[in-house]
Amino acid sequence: MQQGCNQWRHCAVSKVVLSAQDVRKRYHLGSKELSVLQGVDFDLHKGEFVALQGASGSGKSTLLQLLGGLDRVSSGSILFDGSPLRLQTAAQAAQFRGKHVGFVFQAYHLLPDLDALENVMLPAQIQSESQLEVRAKELLDKVGLRDRMGHRPSELSGGEQQRVAIARSLMNKPRIVLADEPTGNLDSTTEGEIIELLKQLHEDRQLTLLVATHDEEVAKAAQRVVRLKDGKVC
Repeated sequence: MQQGCNQWRHCAVSKVVLSAQDVRKRYHLGSKELSVLQGVDFDLHKGEFVALQGASGSGKSTLLQLLGGLDRVSSGSILFDGSPLRLQTAAQAAQFRGKHVGFVFQAYHLLPDLDALENVMLPAQIQSESQLEVRAKELLDKVGLRDRMGHRPSELSGGEQQRVAIARSLMNKPRIVLADEPTGNLDSTTEGEIIELLKQLHEDRQLTLLVATHDEEVAKAAQRVVRLKDGKVC
């Protein structure tokens, strides 16, 4: 069961920054219809660290994609700062993501021909922001990669690549960071290091953080756990 507000002392007074209201998502596979989300209601409060748990196929990744503007709902609403999120075009969706949302993925998704510094700078280059290199270096320093900035992904360990991905997700100073199985490809030691990094960044920067995970250690680190089963919050 989703933990209530008494499990997180700021829940009653903090602002709901992102909300799913009766969200449903269906995919059409030929003549068949696959229902992935079946009426999800969920609120994410400003400054909160939430773990989203559930078995494979429960709809965790789909919900993250909808909340982050990577896909559109079949029915229901996604609200951002209390207003319906209406992303009718790819350009509108990209603008929303670039301004408000940072993403971290299980597979890192770093560009192999760019070094760590260039990978971190990439989102802001798209946004034409100034002093990109200074900010990217500060972020890589923050995630413990001061001496690895000039290395390409093939020259970095899995944990280092995920640290680069986390730094990249913060480049545009997002309101929300959505992470999909960020420890899924890591050994237990590196997994613990990434969990501690997420906790530290959340506390230091007052990040609003939603992490989809199978990992019980990630769930223990979060302030609240939301569980999905068969496309519903249980």
